Amino acid sequence: MGINNLPAVAYDSFMGTYSALLSPLFVDFAGLDTAATTDSGLHGADARVLDVGCGTGALIAELQSRLGPEAISAIDPSASFVQAVRERYPRVDVRVASVENLPFADGSFDVTLAQLVLPVVTDPVAALEQMRRVTRGGGVVAANVWDFAGARSPFSLFWSAAREVEPRIPDESNQHGSREGSLHELFTAAGLHDVMEVPLEIGVEYGSFEEWFAPYAGGIGPAGRFYTSLEPARQDELQARCRARLPPAPFTVTSRAWAARGVVETL
Repeated sequence: MGINNLPAVAYDSFMGTYSALLSPLFVDFAGLDTAATTDSGLHGADARVLDVGCGTGALIAELQSRLGPEAISAIDPSASFVQAVRERYPRVDVRVASVENLPFADGSFDVTLAQLVLPVVTDPVAALEQMRRVTRGGGVVAANVWDFAGARSPFSLFWSAAREVEPRIPDESNQHGSREGSLHELFTAAGLHDVMEVPLEIGVEYGSFEEWFAPYAGGIGPAGRFYTSLEPARQDELQARCRARLPPAPFTVTSRAWAARGVVETL
């Protein structure tokens, strides 16, 4: 089962905490400030925004708090996620669609955002070209991706321990945009201008090792599926290796994402 096939509640427990903390940093970086005109010439309070690959709505929650629901549109390929978002944010325009084929006219939005989406698309340049197409001239396209290559994703510690148990696990560092500079390259290849890339860091506090490990023990996501596929003795070994990498509880896990933004050329 892929991420987009997870039930919404399971996805929230797997990714929601991290996404909720990342969202305000990302929206600030994209230039959506309701208090003032940004350096891109956009006034946040008046902006029309598209959330590409909205998941269960962590980014929408932040956008709605700043702009109101009528300013926001969103898409996701998962029908269950779209249904969950419609129930949570009934005044937001949310549709089932893929980033490779956005169902909007050219120049429909002032800002188009993709949070933690590019690693799971087949062709990230084509996806960014679609995002550029639906954004007006002078508007902003922005995306972020966990720093898998730098082993700073929320799941890097788990996978580091898991590779000691099973060395043949695929390396996450080759995912699209997941190393320093690669988002900048993708944005430039997609025809965006004035491209900027920065790191965004968040910290999540845990009261116990069991709280941190619960999504994996519950079989959620690729990491959870790997864990539950192991024999009990190897599960115990993996838990022990993870525990040894973490400080005594309570502890904070710091994660980093790379974020890039670019401006659509004015014709």
